[in-house]
Amino acid sequence: MSPSSEPVELYGPEYKRNPYPLYAELRERGPVHRVRFPSGVCAWLVTGYDAAHQALTDPRLGKHHSRGNAAWRARASIMPEPQHSQLQVHLLHQDPPRHTALRRLITDAFAPQRVESLRPRFQGMADALLDGLPDSGGTDLVEVFAARFPFQVLAEVIGLPEEFADRFDRDWGKVVQPVGPEDPGRPAYEARLRGLQQYIADLVRHKRAECGEDLLSRLVAARDAERLGKEELDSMVFQLLVAGQEPVTNQITTALVTLLRHPARLAELAARPELLPRAVEELLRHDSAFELTTWRFFAEDTELHGTRIPAGDSVIVSLSAANRDSRRFPDADALHFDRTPNPHLAFGHGIHFCPGATLARIELQIALGTLLRRLPDLRLAVPEDELEWTPAVLARGVGRLPVSYGRCPYAGSGVNGPDAAC
Repeated sequence: MSPSSEPVELYGPEYKRNPYPLYAELRERGPVHRVRFPSGVCAWLVTGYDAAHQALTDPRLGKHHSRGNAAWRARASIMPEPQHSQLQVHLLHQDPPRHTALRRLITDAFAPQRVESLRPRFQGMADALLDGLPDSGGTDLVEVFAARFPFQVLAEVIGLPEEFADRFDRDWGKVVQPVGPEDPGRPAYEARLRGLQQYIADLVRHKRAECGEDLLSRLVAARDAERLGKEELDSMVFQLLVAGQEPVTNQITTALVTLLRHPARLAELAARPELLPRAVEELLRHDSAFELTTWRFFAEDTELHGTRIPAGDSVIVSLSAANRDSRRFPDADALHFDRTPNPHLAFGHGIHFCPGATLARIELQIALGTLLRRLPDLRLAVPEDELEWTPAVLARGVGRLPVSYGRCPYAGSGVNGPDAAC
């Protein structure tokens, strides 16, 4: 594709509701496409499993924003200063060797053995969130569960004090959906940034005064030992608080919408909870909350699958398009809980593979298992076309998920109740 080709628009309600027909069309055309985002920024989209896999491990593609050219920066709607310099030097925007050093500081907290040992604690959190619901009726699963459970889990894993957990405003999560300078929502966006930045400053001050063995305390200690800069510390706390919970919230919603679209698969999973580990992998593949990766850049004009990419233009990998590639996944648009192998790219690949992937898998297994066990006969309470998909450029999920459910024959949680089936 030539740089002069008319870009494909990656936005709009229909696209956000179901981007997969467009992705299928693009895969058929080739692996690289010129696209336009709502801000007006144009980028190069990589589609197809093999092309995505290669791009995610291509050492020529860097993540640091300093690699972006003037044309990208003029319309990218990146964070305004001074917050961009102060909150955007975390792992997602770093390249080796600095990326390697920063990632090493957090891996122990998300080690598989550690987070697996916390599974009973997470299960108790999930059940407690549902204990207050009526035995039957309706609710918004985002409000009562999907927006709360991942944050409670995150607070436990990173050592967020209770008073700071209570103070956290979920609205701050919208700062990862930056708006352009001329957008009427810009003042509210900048106010969110300032509020979150003050929260992080207070949290760091608290952890410095009451240092423990948790991840947040270790990051503050690394800053005090000059292994982290101030901006790096604030950015990593920012990344943990925002990227550590909102994607899991979104993935719970995408998984539930998929199951509600496939009532036979939902009933099967409710009846056979032993299927949950494989089912979660298939749900991640089928509709990932991380629809697209963040920006990548070539340092010089580079050929990518036959397309010339100018230096500093942004390259985006479509994880969702890769995960529906029938050349890698037979019957790719269908939902098969017995799919094996299932090498999906929902958590990325290469050096930027999500460090919290094991934790997210456990959260999804617990969330779906608990909801299907505790809320029988689960179904949408509104027509599906009334669901509002988040307008976030890179992510998929719904902001509300109204459902109705039947009566469970036993009250109380599955942990303490008389029968673990309800």
